[in-house]
Amino acid sequence: MTKIIKILGPDCDKCNRLYKTTVEAVRSTSVDAEISKVSKISEIIAFGVMATPAMVIDGHTVVSGHVPSLDEIKKLIAD
Repeated sequence: MTKIIKILGPDCDKCNRLYKTTVEAVRSTSVDAEISKVSKISEIIAFGVMATPAMVIDGHTVVSGHVPSLDEIKKLIAD
């Protein structure tokens, strides 16, 4: 089953780093995932996120306000 991963945040350095690290984590695992960026503030607020960057996997916010390491992201997407 394909995981839906959304990276939330304005086009900032941390948000871009989270997106790139997430892409790298998915490529280095066998996880089937669709990754997208959400940068509209109204859409970010709809997720209930108060701090960016944030990561939402299959509708659940799993990261907010920081950029986890590559290994942490691999664990998050494997669950």
